[in-house]
Amino acid sequence: MRPDAIVTAAFGLIFPQSVLEIPQRGAINVHASLLPRWRGAAPVQRALLAGDRETGVSIMQMDPGLDTGPVLLQERIPILDSDTAGTLTDRLAELGGKLVVRALDALEAGRLTAVPQPAEGMTYAPKLEKREFRVDWRQNGAAVDRQVRALDPSPGAGARVRGTELKIWACAVVEGNGHPGEVLIADKRGLLVACGKGALQVLELQRPGGRRLNAADFLRGFQLSAGERFET
Repeated sequence: MRPDAIVTAAFGLIFPQSVLEIPQRGAINVHASLLPRWRGAAPVQRALLAGDRETGVSIMQMDPGLDTGPVLLQERIPILDSDTAGTLTDRLAELGGKLVVRALDALEAGRLTAVPQPAEGMTYAPKLEKREFRVDWRQNGAAVDRQVRALDPSPGAGARVRGTELKIWACAVVEGNGHPGEVLIADKRGLLVACGKGALQVLELQRPGGRRLNAADFLRGFQLSAGERFET
């Protein structure tokens, strides 16, 4: 086959040079970051974990490197305080679909200029490791909130208390003081847990084999008391 162009999106392999040379108009990739920031497998999650205020989509000309090729088109979007990896991926996917159509039309018309990526500002976005799935309550509240959102919808942020592994799906940063992981409030007012700095109001949880529940419903079936500690 002699395609005019090859297009990839969320493709986990690197094409060899022999494949890149097949299409007359080149091979292009839809990448969910503002290259050269967050090259690699998990750009959405890494942007959330780092507290980036914006991200976007880069349409790049593929080369034998890992997301190192020149950029053909790029567009930015803000990262919302409410964004999870799921919602942000959905918005980036929609934007990427529009951009790649524009890129193919411009490529056919000879109206695209490939701009080499700058050396400055390069960061790598490796796959998340298992150790990153567990909430570290010694972090400040904002960092834990970003972790929870970066791990939604999969695999979820894990938290262990009384030997039970829970998943935390939603929270909010609030004021509070206590030892990291200490339950400050666990009643009809909600569930408040201390962090290294500040605290988190835990809004949605899940126990093994159970459903995702808001904190009030969760506490009816899994009682916690002020003073108990989540493992750090």
